[in-house]
Amino acid sequence: LPSPLDIPAIEGTVPRTDEIETREPDAKAPFAGLVFKLMADKHLGQLAFVRIYSGTVKSGSYVTNTIKGSKERVGRLMLMHANKREDVETAGAGEIVAIGGMKNVTTGDTVADENHPIILESMEFPDPVVRVAVEPKTRADQDKMGIALNRLAQEDPSFQVSTDHETGQTIIAGMGELHLEIIVDRMKREFGVEANVGKPQVAYRETITVSAPGKEIFKKQSGGRGQFAHVELTIEPAPGEGFVFEDKISGGSIPKQFIKPSMEGMRDAMRRGFLAGYELVDIKATLVFGSFHEVDSDERSFHIAGSLAFQDAVKKAKPVLLEPIMKVEVVTPEEYMGSVNGDLNRRRGQIDKMEPRPGNVSVVTAFVPLSEMFGYTTDLRSSTEGRATSSMHFERYAEASRNVAEEIIAKVKGASN
Repeated sequence: LPSPLDIPAIEGTVPRTDEIETREPDAKAPFAGLVFKLMADKHLGQLAFVRIYSGTVKSGSYVTNTIKGSKERVGRLMLMHANKREDVETAGAGEIVAIGGMKNVTTGDTVADENHPIILESMEFPDPVVRVAVEPKTRADQDKMGIALNRLAQEDPSFQVSTDHETGQTIIAGMGELHLEIIVDRMKREFGVEANVGKPQVAYRETITVSAPGKEIFKKQSGGRGQFAHVELTIEPAPGEGFVFEDKISGGSIPKQFIKPSMEGMRDAMRRGFLAGYELVDIKATLVFGSFHEVDSDERSFHIAGSLAFQDAVKKAKPVLLEPIMKVEVVTPEEYMGSVNGDLNRRRGQIDKMEPRPGNVSVVTAFVPLSEMFGYTTDLRSSTEGRATSSMHFERYAEASRNVAEEIIAKVKGASN
């Protein structure tokens, strides 16, 4: 990393006002630092690695987490070396320090002087693309596994832990097979947890391709007070925007207190998916009309109506399945180029470029669906006598071809029946 002293003053935003402010890399300026890594230590607890951009920080002082708005105590202040830690009383601009005692920080947070708060550059983390189910081998490992996974998720924002509500299984999700293998290995080495691991599953997504209207009149009468909600909306593709909601209700046809439940119902429908139960993404929903009943309408009714109206619209909006595409780089001796390219093509890969390197070696860059890349490293070694190497990272989501989508949908629906 370049020292802050070698670069111009850094810009950040002031909380609440959103004004742009610059901070000079000067020890006399107000303190500002970025948390770029968390690490769980057996003896010291959680350590936050902070790069100091301006000012100085003292052991025992208090700073503000400007992202979360919380106050944090600087317990121990340490310089980290390869084989030892060095306790220090103060640290200034340009230094990277480990801080012990911070309770409520995550990677990407800014910590700053309480009287001069600032939010530095934000860090964006990609969504996980591979999921596997894990279960402890023994009852004794059950509680330890929960603690271990939570600690590892705090350290690594691209790793997520969830529970499948239908099966009760613990699901871990990350950026690839190797990423999850390392997580499972760390559970064993650092926390002493033995776990059984399922087969990797690709995290597909769904989206829509055209605009469409949706409508739901939800009525339910069961003796006492009934339920009623009427929601009409339109949806349209919003590439790269996740979920966008717009309220175009006029004349009070839906009261203000029922707008948010309607939107939350739409969000729920997005999470549940439509074609194969994978999350819907990149959709703009506009609430355009509706009606309510003075007695029977409530938030729950509008939540359900919003969800069903959204599903009605998705049905008409030509939904498609999206699959994660990985950027793959293979470094191979020239004599194996044909074998490497042929294998990538068989995996539905698109060769982007081939570059010769000194030493009779070439670098092949290709974009390949993640679902085709399981076990690739082993196959590559065997086809090149162990002389080729590869690396890959997530590039984008792209629409799956019709036959691939049909196969995935059939598999999911077959498994759920």
